[in-house]
Amino acid sequence: MQTLCRVCRVAGVVLGLTAWLAGAEAQKAAPEERFASEIRAFRTWDSKNSLPANAVLFIGSSTVRMWRTAEAFPDLPVVNRGFGGAQFPDLLRYRDDVVLHYPVPSCIVLYCGDNDLASGRKAEQVSADFAELHRAIRATFPKAPLVYVTIKPSPSRWNLWPEQKRANDLIAVQCAQDPLARVADIAAPLLATGSPPAAGLFLEDKLHFSDAGYRICNDVLRPILTAARTGP
Repeated sequence: MQTLCRVCRVAGVVLGLTAWLAGAEAQKAAPEERFASEIRAFRTWDSKNSLPANAVLFIGSSTVRMWRTAEAFPDLPVVNRGFGGAQFPDLLRYRDDVVLHYPVPSCIVLYCGDNDLASGRKAEQVSADFAELHRAIRATFPKAPLVYVTIKPSPSRWNLWPEQKRANDLIAVQCAQDPLARVADIAAPLLATGSPPAAGLFLEDKLHFSDAGYRICNDVLRPILTAARTGP
């Protein structure tokens, strides 16, 4: 059992490091080339597979990409379109590929902004980019519920938490103005474990979630998904 646990921890660290390296390399590329291989992979998969009806569409950065959403929500038709290192401008650039060309989803779950702030952007910029993506989603899917998963406080980016919280608060104000938008506050239960949150909720990079961290995300998100998909 101890050997198995060590193997799992090593695998988690490798996965987190791989995601970080992929994101770091993508950031060096020209805007039109960033994440081109990931987007091609999405296009290839979509061209060869039928998409589930009324899917729950997860979009965003590596927090989404590394989230084992199909295992976490086995009773739901999940499509995961997260790509590591993504920022809001990347989601906007590739919105047709990762959001808008799909059949009408039963819900869209969004996690993004973490990397934006780490790159030096401000909360107001993140909020404005969310607003632009929100408008694009509403123009195509006027009745699809949207769930914004709050930017997470993490040990490696603890110095950014004040700005992350400001971005979360600004986006929450926008969500409150849309009857079909909801906020999944994962920050509160994470901070309940400490300031910064407990190290065991993250991989050894202190940024990406461990299984324990994702269990918190799942617990927060499940009732929100149920309510969003069944309506008021």
